[in-house]
Amino acid sequence: MVTEHLIGPFRRDESGVVLSEALITFPLVLLVFAAFVEFGYAMSQWNQTVKALQYGARLAAVSDPLTGDFSAVFPVNPSDPLLNGKATPNDATISSSCGPKLANCNAAALNRLMFGNGGRPGINDINWRIQPENLVVTYQRSGLGYWGRAEGPVLTMRLEVRDITFDLPLLGGLLGINNITIPAHPVTITTEDLCSFETC
Repeated sequence: MVTEHLIGPFRRDESGVVLSEALITFPLVLLVFAAFVEFGYAMSQWNQTVKALQYGARLAAVSDPLTGDFSAVFPVNPSDPLLNGKATPNDATISSSCGPKLANCNAAALNRLMFGNGGRPGINDINWRIQPENLVVTYQRSGLGYWGRAEGPVLTMRLEVRDITFDLPLLGGLLGINNITIPAHPVTITTEDLCSFETC
């Protein structure tokens, strides 16, 4: 009887219920809000990476070739002089790649593309997380152009990045998802004069 007299009012008192509910739901609401903010930040990083690739592809299409074996794989003149002036082969298996991890890359041309030159920005100026070792460039025969073309071959060039992860400061640490790779889509473009204004 005495315990009912002491505990009864305490059981019927609801003055702290709202505070208890708030303490339970506040961390969940905060986590959902952080997830929305970090999702937006992740989309911004992905968009920034794609825009950097688009800019880099446009710049690389009119710059010095980025591969070390470019001249050997894509000679200007044919082995048979009678083919001079005729269309180059449409054979995408004839290709030359730079990267990943700087394999077969022309260092000077790659640095000019990555970090800019003469007041012109580079890929790294648009997205600082892209480094030369993350870049992969592939040139392929496109069937465009002709043998003996003074400006060099007309090729299809694909530019892509690898091994760049999202920066998720809060959810990455809380949920252990800080190693998700950015799905940056490769950018493909047709080259023009593969010669920068410094070397032409």
